[in-house]
This record gives sequence, C-alpha cells and structure tokens, in this order.
Amino acid sequence: MKAAAATPAKRIPRETLNLRIPAAERGLIDRAAKSSGKTRTDFILGAARRAAEEELLERTLFVVKPAVYAKFLTMLDARPQPNERLRRTMRTAPPWSKA
Repeated sequence: MKAAAATPAKRIPRETLNLRIPAAERGLIDRAAKSSGKTRTDFILGAARRAAEEELLERTLFVVKPAVYAKFLTMLDARPQPNERLRRTMRTAPPWSKA
C-alpha cells in the first residue's frame, strides 16, 4: 500500500508586533516560554490571546426579554433541591479531617 503524500499546511500570513520591555521582564518571559517548550513568540501570543478573550468575555452582554430574565432570577433565588449526589457529598468527611 502506497503512503499518501503529506500535504503542506497552508501558512497563515503573519504580521509583526514590536514591543519595548524591560530586560528583566523579557528574561522572565523567556524562562517561562522555555519551561513550557514554546518559543517566545508563541508564548506571548498565547498569553495575549487568552487575556484578550477573557477581557472580551467579561464585557459580553446578554439581552433577553424581561420574562426570561425574571425566570432566570427566580431560578437563581430558588433553594437547591437535594439529590443523591449532594447527600453523598454532605456525608463524606472532608480530606483535611482524616488524620
């Protein structure tokens, strides 16, 4: 059986982003990148992407009809209904009490 030829991955064009940072911060970033097995660029890009996504998610606005929002608030205010999993958890001794 003949092996299929590997198709080269399509390269996504990249742009340059220049940063001026103190040497100590660059050293810290380089050590962290090395410890995670990444290049400095990949490490910084990943961290910046996560921070950007988190920032945008914190500002996400959900718009719902007043009746839907009222139902949501009612569900939040409702007492939790005990179930078997909750009962089992409440019967289990916490790990710090086992000595």
